[in-house]
Amino acid sequence: MNTILQDLHIHTVYSVGDSAVVPQMTIDFIASLEHADIRGISDHFEYLQGEIFETYRHDVRAHGFYLGCEINTGEETREAVEYPYDYFIYHCRDRESEYRGAEFLVSTGKPVIISHPMAMGANLARVPRECFIEINNRYIWRGDYMNYFSPWTGEFNFVFGSDAHQPNWLNQTIARKAAGDLGIEESILFPKPTPAGTR
Repeated sequence: MNTILQDLHIHTVYSVGDSAVVPQMTIDFIASLEHADIRGISDHFEYLQGEIFETYRHDVRAHGFYLGCEINTGEETREAVEYPYDYFIYHCRDRESEYRGAEFLVSTGKPVIISHPMAMGANLARVPRECFIEINNRYIWRGDYMNYFSPWTGEFNFVFGSDAHQPNWLNQTIARKAAGDLGIEESILFPKPTPAGTR
């Protein structure tokens, strides 16, 4: 049994413009590693628009993964909701347009994960309470997470994400340590896929 129940923040070679993603980060290889019970692929939305989306969707679905994307700006939210994603990962900087973007995504009824909010400088007082706040393995250790998150542990539900861009990043060790320090429990957003990988 995996010690990681859920990882919905994973990047692949479909994020073609992200220099941190290595060529080995294919969906096939991620599937072979079986690092978590519930997995979702959430490549950057700006690289998934147009014809490539159907290839991306087929590849993700064929491996039994949940279909997500990571949205960089409030302006992108209007187009992103036109695609059949299961969930959205969203950058929420401390800007009026980005809080409006979060509200718009929440209105779809699909899960909205606010990715590495401390690193993005999000004011959690302005984030819709329906959003899930990510404890992000890549960034959580770079700031005073106790001071940033402690006032909000009773206000939001939380998820843990690897934010993996390379195979050796497929873990949540630091995120889970920080969550333990904060007394945060993980919210599981989706059921575990069937053995056949169908959804």
